Amino acid sequence: MVDNTKAGNILRVEGLKVAYGGIKAVKGIDLEVNKGELVTLIGANGAGKTTTLKAITGTLPNCKVEGSLHYLGSAIKGNHSFDLVKKNLAMVPEGRGVFTRMSIHENLLMGAYIRDDKAAIAADIDKWFSVFPRLKERSAQMAGTLSGGEQQMLAMARALMSHPTLLLLDEPSMGLSPIMVEKIFEVIRNVSAQGITILLVEQNAKLALEAAHRGYVMDSGLVTMSGNAKDMLNDPKVQAAYLGEG
Repeated sequence: MVDNTKAGNILRVEGLKVAYGGIKAVKGIDLEVNKGELVTLIGANGAGKTTTLKAITGTLPNCKVEGSLHYLGSAIKGNHSFDLVKKNLAMVPEGRGVFTRMSIHENLLMGAYIRDDKAAIAADIDKWFSVFPRLKERSAQMAGTLSGGEQQMLAMARALMSHPTLLLLDEPSMGLSPIMVEKIFEVIRNVSAQGITILLVEQNAKLALEAAHRGYVMDSGLVTMSGNAKDMLNDPKVQAAYLGEG
């Protein structure tokens, strides 16, 4: 069982099961994310990682979800995604999901649609432009014309415009060049250093564990290992299965 008493608990998942018809994608997992942590969920493709994030954010298609989901101490299972955004829970989905026919600047404004503090919104756009200078150079450009890496930067900046208490990142390095992957992880570490709590789903186990405080390994719908991220980096079983070592 997950420890419910720990101070600063942001997200608590207990006994989560997700089934699509007769297919059990998630088979009863527990995990938690505490204030200020960067927690990563690693595992092979098809392990159930993205399904877990979609269950948390209420973005799954019709399927059976069992177990409990608590965010900031309140049950959120069954909440709509737009309600969760109002509670400062944001997700950068796999595939980025930028508004392709809007400019970079317009995408960032969409990230702040729940806010009405115009001066602070403008200041935040400047802030994230300083973190992502490529976006600033192309602020009037349509998002659909950006490279994959630039779209990933935009999707992250857009999510951060909502001032998330918890930021969920789903496979941010997928399909990117090695140089761009390094840049994205540099930004993830930067965001974490600012105190923003992050749950990161990622197939690049090495980079994810190097950046994270704690990690969970998911395999065939189950959490098979969890612990301190640095310890997991040195674990022979993790090295053999996910790091190409051992």
